[in-house]
Amino acid sequence: MSIILISLCACIFTVLGGLFALRFKDKLHLIIGFSAGAILGVAFFDLIPEAIILSGDVFGVARVISVVALGYLVYLLADRFVISHNHKTGEYCECEEEIELDDDVLEEYNNQDCCCGHDHDVSDSHDDHLDEEENEGEHDNNRSAHEKRKGMLGALSLSVHSFIDGISIGIAFQVSQAVGIIVTIAVLIHDFSDGLNTVNMILKNNGKRKEALKWLAIDAIAPVLGVLSTLFFTIPKSTLGLILAMFAGFFIYIASSNMIPESHHEHSTKWTTVMTVLGMVVLYTAINLAGM
Repeated sequence: MSIILISLCACIFTVLGGLFALRFKDKLHLIIGFSAGAILGVAFFDLIPEAIILSGDVFGVARVISVVALGYLVYLLADRFVISHNHKTGEYCECEEEIELDDDVLEEYNNQDCCCGHDHDVSDSHDDHLDEEENEGEHDNNRSAHEKRKGMLGALSLSVHSFIDGISIGIAFQVSQAVGIIVTIAVLIHDFSDGLNTVNMILKNNGKRKEALKWLAIDAIAPVLGVLSTLFFTIPKSTLGLILAMFAGFFIYIASSNMIPESHHEHSTKWTTVMTVLGMVVLYTAINLAGM
């Protein structure tokens, strides 16, 4: 019965993290900076060491680290080719700018070549301008859809990580109650960060508040399902270690290629960098305190 209560606590901590992100979304760039550090902290200070402990003796440390790199590459390929769109950029020509001429020189201009060797009919410039606006609108829509898919992929990855966290709690309690309590403390800290990061992943990629709450609910229920699943089957520790290594690679990519650049976009890099470092320090401290 106690393990079910612990799973519910994990759910609550995830929700609290997400609500924190929603409440202070006007400072989202600072929260994203902190979240990036927290994600890196989880990857470097918890997931990778835990993966080595669980799988190092069986597969070797080098192979475990290789799985981390594989996770990074898998997420990179998914980001670039599954959820990304390639946009063709046309060549820019200075004479494509809208030109206003008097009627008496319009005909003369139409019969001339521009400096870049292209023939232009200024009388059609208005129609060309409208076409450009339509193309820009379509480009913006495609970009918005791309960003939303990116946010969903990140939120899904974090939700699956929360599910693995739940499995970790269940397996830890199968080892001993003392180990289970230590792992639970670490997971609760992580789940608060996961809830915050899940909401951030949706909001910063043009997602709506409703979508953020939906993914927060998924992320919150994930550790509960993970804990409950261990009541019906067990996962070999060595296999679980490889799974954790894979997700460490995911999180390194999310933080370094997505969240860190976004945190200081159009904002001062000074405080966002401080928040990123703070996020890593907080997670390092929390993980080490939980392991005492």
